[in-house]
Amino acid sequence: MKLNENYFNVSDSYLFSAIAGKVAAYQAAHPQKKVLRLGIGDVTLPLAPAVVSALRAASEEMGKSETFRGYGPEQGYLFLKSAIAGYYKERGIRVDDGEIFVSDGAKSDLGNILDIFGRDNTVLIPDPVYPVYVDTNVMAGRKILYMNASRENGFLPMPDYSVDADLIYLCSPNNPTGAAYSVRQLQQWVDYANAKGAVILYDAAYECFVSEDGLARSVFCAEGAKTCAVEFCSLSKMAGFTGTRCGWTVVPERLAQGKANKMWLRRQTTKFNGVPYIVQRAAEAVFSPEGRRQTAENVDYYMNNARVIAQALEELGIWFTGGKNSPYIWLECPHGMDSWQFFDYLLENAQVVGTPGAGFGVNGEGYFRLTAFGSKETTREAVARIKDLLSR
Repeated sequence: MKLNENYFNVSDSYLFSAIAGKVAAYQAAHPQKKVLRLGIGDVTLPLAPAVVSALRAASEEMGKSETFRGYGPEQGYLFLKSAIAGYYKERGIRVDDGEIFVSDGAKSDLGNILDIFGRDNTVLIPDPVYPVYVDTNVMAGRKILYMNASRENGFLPMPDYSVDADLIYLCSPNNPTGAAYSVRQLQQWVDYANAKGAVILYDAAYECFVSEDGLARSVFCAEGAKTCAVEFCSLSKMAGFTGTRCGWTVVPERLAQGKANKMWLRRQTTKFNGVPYIVQRAAEAVFSPEGRRQTAENVDYYMNNARVIAQALEELGIWFTGGKNSPYIWLECPHGMDSWQFFDYLLENAQVVGTPGAGFGVNGEGYFRLTAFGSKETTREAVARIKDLLSR
């Protein structure tokens, strides 16, 4: 028996587990202190009424012999795939039902998609980046190249034709920086991928927060993307499904001459039993007129929080990006502190939790991520504490 020793090359502690450990230790030592969390990207608003109604109705169906369902199609029920296809159609993008695969969230598929790609592929990943992109490829033993995302390029690295890569990770709006690619910029990435024979793994989990004209909400808004891209989407932030678990992945039938779609179907039917029926009915309700209105209200709620955070940073004279088309605010650590120093400083002196930029990569050092997913009350109180601390 041999272990996959590539796991020993992964950090011993996942970033958010390390943060949770620090916060737990602080609370144990200071039980009288109220800690406010603007760190992890978990939502706080409940599921929309239309979603709850659909979830309840589907649960009732499962309790009656005439409407009970057992195993469903691993790639998702047609009723939900058709609703997702309609969501794309609104933006002038055609996605066929056979290209849509319903999943339990983008994070799972971003790792699982690697099953259909050879281990000798070279991977190109931006730095700073969502840790899952890096860790899943380290676990598989792939060669990883990094592209610099920095303040100078707006944390939006562009293609370099002197670099050869096979798999390219892009996330827009970006986690952690909140930066978002324009359609024109994304077209350059699609052109690069097609020229190199590469595949873009495009994380669109935060597309619903984009409000500015000209910014991309899907990789398929770029011409030629159907031959070089896979898109991962999630209802976690769009509709509060972080605990309910549902998303989807689009694998175009034209990708790799149709082989990728067939391989992903084979992978899913072999290793995945599908998302529960009741959850898929709840997800279908997200795309109903009432569901769209209600979830849009939740998105607006979080973006109002983002504006509160952004305004405070402007008043403090602290540089930041994000917050306009993203629920994440990426700020420069004040007073020359490194990111973990600033984490400790905020926790100990203001009892506010954020995420150190160093946890997202080398280029994240010196920066810090705050999220807008707290309640309005928590966000305003946390911002007041931060302003009070940094104004001294």
